[in-house]
Amino acid sequence: MPKDKVLIIEDDDNLQEALRFSLEQDGYKVHSAADGEAGLDLAREVTPDLIILDIMLPVLDGLEVCRIIRQETAAPIIMLTAKGEEVDRVVGLELGADDYVVKPFSTRELLARMRAVRRRTRPGSDGLPNSAPATVLNAGDLQVNLSSHTAKLGDRTLALKPKEFSLLALLMSGRSRVFTRDQILERIWGFDWVGDNRTVDVHVRRLREKIEADPSEPTRIVTVRGVGYRFE
Repeated sequence: MPKDKVLIIEDDDNLQEALRFSLEQDGYKVHSAADGEAGLDLAREVTPDLIILDIMLPVLDGLEVCRIIRQETAAPIIMLTAKGEEVDRVVGLELGADDYVVKPFSTRELLARMRAVRRRTRPGSDGLPNSAPATVLNAGDLQVNLSSHTAKLGDRTLALKPKEFSLLALLMSGRSRVFTRDQILERIWGFDWVGDNRTVDVHVRRLREKIEADPSEPTRIVTVRGVGYRFE
């Protein structure tokens, strides 16, 4: 079985080498770059299965690299952030990062997050309910086709990222049911998710921007204060 290819974009030489050694010991094929521009070039060249991306990088910072990579590939991205960079972590999730690890971190934690992210993002692991009774879900002019993995609002096809699609399908399949953040995380991100449950809020906000007439006053995905979210 081919080894997973991991791209490390990190400008700290010592950390980069330590990560390379640990990941290679764990069976990964590792590529690395020390600045954002070189990391982008290498991502296009080697098409990695997973990307470990530092936020603070020379030439191009990690947030910009994340934005560009996410436009070009669905490869999962784990961001490395310094303690206290909460705003950067949230922005990273908004731009399409799948998870983040706060420095300093243990290799064991990073490996666990890598395995969790890979399980969640492999083809076929879409987080949808196992027994969805319908192939097509409809709510007014909003339609989600589970077979073709497409969503339409009126005549317009929505550009949804994989987790956004899975979240929308989950909420629509349980229409009028309230899903807690933890329930959403378990169904979409997996039981072994080790990140912050605020990632659910980030994805709900993205969805509202795409399906609500007024995202600030949502009528489709509504917040049940203190509990979670419900699709009306």
